[in-house]
Amino acid sequence: MYIRQPIVAVLGHVDHGKTTLLDYIRGSAIAAREAGAITQHIGATEVPLDAIEKICGNLLKGKKFKIPGLLFIDTPGHFAFMTLRARGGALADIAVLVVDINEGILDQTEESIKILKKYKTPFVVAANKIDAIPGWRKVDGIISKRIEQQNDMAKKEFEERLYKLIGGLYDRGFSSERYDKIRDFTRNIAVVPISAKTGEGIPELLMILIGLAQRYLEKNLESEDKAGEGTILEVKEERGLGTTVDVIVYNGTIKAGDKIVVGGRDGAFITQVRALLKPKPLDEIRDPTDKFQNVKECIAACGIKIVAPELERAFAGAPIKVLENEEEDIRKIEKEMRADIKTDDEGIIVKADALGSLEALSFLLRDKGIKIRKAEVGDISKRDIMEATTNADRLNKVILGFNVRVLEEEHEDVEIIVDRIIYKLLEKFEEWRENKKKEIEEERRKEITYPGMILLLPDYVFRVSKPAIVGVRVVAGEIRTGQKLIRDDGKQVGRIKSIQSDKRSVQVAKQGMEVAVAIEGATVGRQIKPGQTLFVDISQEEARKLQEMELSPDEADVLDKLIKIKRKENKLWGA
Repeated sequence: MYIRQPIVAVLGHVDHGKTTLLDYIRGSAIAAREAGAITQHIGATEVPLDAIEKICGNLLKGKKFKIPGLLFIDTPGHFAFMTLRARGGALADIAVLVVDINEGILDQTEESIKILKKYKTPFVVAANKIDAIPGWRKVDGIISKRIEQQNDMAKKEFEERLYKLIGGLYDRGFSSERYDKIRDFTRNIAVVPISAKTGEGIPELLMILIGLAQRYLEKNLESEDKAGEGTILEVKEERGLGTTVDVIVYNGTIKAGDKIVVGGRDGAFITQVRALLKPKPLDEIRDPTDKFQNVKECIAACGIKIVAPELERAFAGAPIKVLENEEEDIRKIEKEMRADIKTDDEGIIVKADALGSLEALSFLLRDKGIKIRKAEVGDISKRDIMEATTNADRLNKVILGFNVRVLEEEHEDVEIIVDRIIYKLLEKFEEWRENKKKEIEEERRKEITYPGMILLLPDYVFRVSKPAIVGVRVVAGEIRTGQKLIRDDGKQVGRIKSIQSDKRSVQVAKQGMEVAVAIEGATVGRQIKPGQTLFVDISQEEARKLQEMELSPDEADVLDKLIKIKRKENKLWGA
C-alpha cells in the first residue's frame, strides 16, 4: 500500500487561462527542481513534491507531506476531465476551476460547475487575471499583504470583482471565500486570486491543493501494489507504432508484457502490452527524433502510452485493466463501459468521442429538460440518421455530435449539429430548436385561423370601397390575408384582401403593428366605421381546437370575446 499523487483536473471557460496556468506551473516546476527535470506524462503533467515545496517556499515551511506530488490532467479537446470515470466515480480527485475575475462565471464555467456538483468532485477556484484589474501592481507576498500594497482604486476594483464571483458561486449552491479567510475547508470553496501570466498567487494555489489533498483525500489516494486500472484519454495513430492509447493509470501497476482487458466499441477485448512509452522530461523533449522512452512498468497515478495489437477497437473514456480473471474482468469492464444515461422512446440522438463527454453532454441536456432516445460513443452514421427520422416530433429529428465526424452526406429530414466545445454545441442546438419551434408554429397558424382583433384608426381611410382601404392597429393576436372579419354584433363585414406595412405587402400582421388593410366587400360608413373594433371570424371547429391549444393571454382573451359574440345567436357555439 502506498499514497499516490492526486489527479487534478483543470477546467473553466475558454480563454480564462487554463493553459497559461499549466504552462506557468510547468515552467516553475522545471526551474525549481534540482534534478533539472519534471516528468511529462501522456496528457498530464506531474509536479513532484520537492518542486512544489520550492515554488511555495515559506508557505510550506515546517510542514510534512506523504503525498508525492500533483498530477495535472492536461489534454486539449476533451471536456471537463472529471467526466472521465474511474470505477463509476470521477477520475479526477480534485479540480481547479479557472475563472477570469474580470468576466466572472460564463457558459463553460456554468457547465463545469454542474459537472463538479454531479460527480461531487472537490474543487478550488483560481480567480485568474488579477493583473488586468485597473491599477493593480505585482508585489511579492501572500494575498492579504499584496492587497495592502495596492492603491485605493485597485483595492476597490479587486474586492468588487472577487465578491461578485463569490456571489455567483453562492447563487449556484456553493459557499466560498478567499482562501486565507476560511477556517473550515469542508464547508467553503477556497478562492485563490492568481495571475497565470505573472505567476502571482500560484504558490498559494499549489499550497491549497497539496494541503487539501493531504488533509482530506489521503484515504482516497491509497493505492495497492496490484493489477493496474486506468482510463483511456485518447486513441492515437503513431508513426511506426500503429494505433496506441494514452491512458491515465489511477490504481496499481501495469508492466510491459501484461495482458490487459480494454473497453472497445463492440465490447471488451483482451490484448497484450508490447511497450509502455513515456515522453522524456520537459527539458529534454525538444529533441523530436526521440520523443518517448521505453519503460518496464507504470505505477499509479501516471499517464502512459500503451502499444498493443487491436487498439483501433478502443475508444476515449473506456476503462482498461490488467488481466487477472478473464471472465470476471471482462464482465467488470463491460459494466464500467455502460453509460449512465436514461433513454426515452422518443427524443434526440447524442453522439460523442468519449464515454465521459457523452455522459456530460447527456447530463446537461437532461438538465434542460431534453429527452434522449439514444446516446452512444462514435461517429454519426447512416443508422443514426435513419433512427432520427423515425421520431414523430420534428423537434427531435436532430443528432448532436461532440468531437465526432459525420459519415453520411445525405440527411435532408434530420438536422445534424456538431462542435468540439460542449457549450457551443448546446448554443447551436438551442438556436436551432427555437427557430424550428417558430417554423412549426408558423405552419400551424397557416392551417388554423388564430384569434385577432383590430382597431380601425380614425383619420386613416384611404379608400371608401371596392375594396375599402383603412389604417388599422392589431390590438391582439394576428391578422392574415384571406381572413373574414366580423363586428362585435356578430355581423360579417368582408374579407382581408391585402395587408401593407411600410409600403410593402405582407401576409400577416401581429399584435402592436399598424398597417393598411384592404377589406373586400366592405364600405366605410356602412359596414365599417373609423374607431370601430373588428374580429377575425373563426369557425366553430377551429374555436374548439384553439381552446385546447396554448395561446398567449391576449389571444385567449380575444377568443373568449369572440365566443361571447357567437353565443348571442347560438348558446352552445364552440362548446
